[in-house]
Amino acid sequence: MFALMHSSRIESLHLVVDPETGLKAVIAIDNCQRGPALGGCRYLAYPDEDSAIEDAIRLARNMSYKAVLAGLPQGGGKAVIMRPAHVPDRAALFEAFGRFVESLDGRYITAVDSGTSSADMDCIAQHTQHVTSTTEAGDPSAHTAMGVFAGIRTTAMARLGSDNLEGLRIAIQGLGHVGYALAEQLHAAGADLLVSDLDSGRVQLAMEQFGAHPIACEALLSTPCDILAPCGLGAVLNSKTVAQLRCAAVAGGANNQLTSLQVADQLENRGILYAPDYVINSGGLIYVALQHRGETLSTITAHLAQIGQRLTEVYAHAQAEKRSPARVADMLAEHLLNVGPRLTR
Repeated sequence: MFALMHSSRIESLHLVVDPETGLKAVIAIDNCQRGPALGGCRYLAYPDEDSAIEDAIRLARNMSYKAVLAGLPQGGGKAVIMRPAHVPDRAALFEAFGRFVESLDGRYITAVDSGTSSADMDCIAQHTQHVTSTTEAGDPSAHTAMGVFAGIRTTAMARLGSDNLEGLRIAIQGLGHVGYALAEQLHAAGADLLVSDLDSGRVQLAMEQFGAHPIACEALLSTPCDILAPCGLGAVLNSKTVAQLRCAAVAGGANNQLTSLQVADQLENRGILYAPDYVINSGGLIYVALQHRGETLSTITAHLAQIGQRLTEVYAHAQAEKRSPARVADMLAEHLLNVGPRLTR
């Protein structure tokens, strides 16, 4: 475990077990250089403890990059709760997790993520103030979708020469909270939508409301389109799937879309423009971070508008250096983390 922490350069790793509620959780804090680490709490079934720890560490670094490129006074962190086969009392489990968060004295702020909800955050909030995305604070998914929509327009301009989305074929993989909200915005902009989701009910709803074309999950990646928008779980882009793509660009809301930076190079070699996920999907983080600090909605909306500007900057560097936008974004984030202003402790 120490070797993994050393290789990932993570600041700290915290584990807890609560036999009474069945809680087994990991909190990874990548850094607190600019402020408290902020990142969602995942509640998923993992095959083993090592997988949960590795997921938390990888996602925490992603949050550091996301926060610094979004210009937020936050560090990067992530929590994962290993979902047990049987949960006698879900509320009690998340209350126990709240006590765990409180024990870190404000170094980590938690939020909703895959498998968790605002109701879960309400349970956490009974034992710590270091939580957002509660029922009162609101679901950040709509703001994530707003940022992705702005990023898709920026990507269309960079790759296709216009940010007018009318008539563009955009394939959305995953119609969860973010994917469905994104579909609504793209439909309003006149895009022709191709959609897939494991939940056939969500697909049917998108067909009825947006005139979307249903595509089988296993066929979506190889379906011709202008822009592919992955909005489900991560690791969708690997050497095999990238070889199947028939699109001009990839720009979606999912985290950790690439299995490796070599896959980003493969996309670049194929002439497929890639919007780095932690840049384009930072709208949710912007919302929860600024809302937690008491900022107004107008301030949050103005900050969201900067997502397109940051993507334009990344694309310009990538074009000038003939490198993948993913590598450029990593380089910019590392530079800002190393030389940018830090929190005085």
